[in-house]
Amino acid sequence: MVEVRRKEGESVESMLRRFTKRVQQSGILIRAKKGRFYESPKSKREIRESALRRKELRERKEYLRKIGKLEEYKAQGKLVKALKSKQLPK
Repeated sequence: MVEVRRKEGESVESMLRRFTKRVQQSGILIRAKKGRFYESPKSKREIRESALRRKELRERKEYLRKIGKLEEYKAQGKLVKALKSKQLPK
């Protein structure tokens, strides 16, 4: 933990500057930012289910493309797939 005591005749701004510098040097902020987006590892079941879900979506898109209900076009430099009708076969 970082602690800074005010020196005699020191302004609040300079004390705050010293505190900020010490916090940055201690690495507290870096550790906090690293843990911010931490995701715990997935179990084998979760990995399998997400893979099956991706496979099913891929197959459904391919089916729609083959029957002509899904058209591909470029928008803002990205390949975008648009449905011609709103309904998806299950």
